[in-house]
Amino acid sequence: MKRFSVVVPVYNVEQYLDDCLRSLQAQTYDDYEVICVNDGSTDRSRDMLAEWAIRYPQMRIVDRENGGLSAARNSGTEAATGEYIVYVDSDDWVSDNMLQKLDAAADGADIICYACQRTDNERRDRLAAEECGGWDYYCRHALEARVVPFVCVWQRAYRREFLNSNQLRFREGILHEDNQFTPRACVKAQRVKVLPDTLYYYRVREGSIMTTRGMRSKESFVLIGNELSELFGRMDGLDRTTVYQALTHIYQMAFSDNTREEDRHLLEVMDWAAYRRTSRTKARHRLNYMAMRLSPRLFRLINKHRI
Repeated sequence: MKRFSVVVPVYNVEQYLDDCLRSLQAQTYDDYEVICVNDGSTDRSRDMLAEWAIRYPQMRIVDRENGGLSAARNSGTEAATGEYIVYVDSDDWVSDNMLQKLDAAADGADIICYACQRTDNERRDRLAAEECGGWDYYCRHALEARVVPFVCVWQRAYRREFLNSNQLRFREGILHEDNQFTPRACVKAQRVKVLPDTLYYYRVREGSIMTTRGMRSKESFVLIGNELSELFGRMDGLDRTTVYQALTHIYQMAFSDNTREEDRHLLEVMDWAAYRRTSRTKARHRLNYMAMRLSPRLFRLINKHRI
């Protein structure tokens, strides 16, 4: 069994793929495998992977029909043999000592967190080293202003047995799946370690999932909000204040800038009982709930400086 499995979903990234794989090949640590999941690419990405596999023996390719980022990550997770899984998006890259740093820090932790840097403006997170339980970690940091959203899964390494024993996988068929995955992972984690080191470099580019704001994106936000509200609403003995504030923001993202037809569709998708539960933590959230039920246009007017 390898110490680390690096899962790299690949879909039409011929312009960026070499940068990603070079950073993995340059690792100062060698007990790892790289699983590149070709998610039905239609450009040169699959041919590039084949060329890389010849000269990079630690890399192997998993081919699948196009199913989206969640499905590709799940396929890579199933194929992984490492003690820890690291998810790397194929248009990003990592520091050459990433795995060495993670190996030195792991000590059986369920999740290991590290800082990242945006490549468009060189802003980076400043994290303090700490160790705590998963839900404490979430409640302390989930609402912090960060270089990239707290939920992004590629800011963390995950113990594979922790993922498997808790049946933690990515929901397929939606966008913004990290918003659904990360709170569930945090509530299950017994030990989380945070490293101050900047180990991941996030490339900002037009057309990426994180910059997508179409109808499918908005519907995904509603579905995620519904699911997490239902899940955490059933859990006893849990301080839900932070996750409910985060979920209210997810619903806000869905209704930020819509046509009447889009509003009508999303209102049909909403789980109003779930949203009502998320609105209990603050007076502003209760106001949002009431405004949304009356009219999404009123909701946007109230929140025009917040969304």
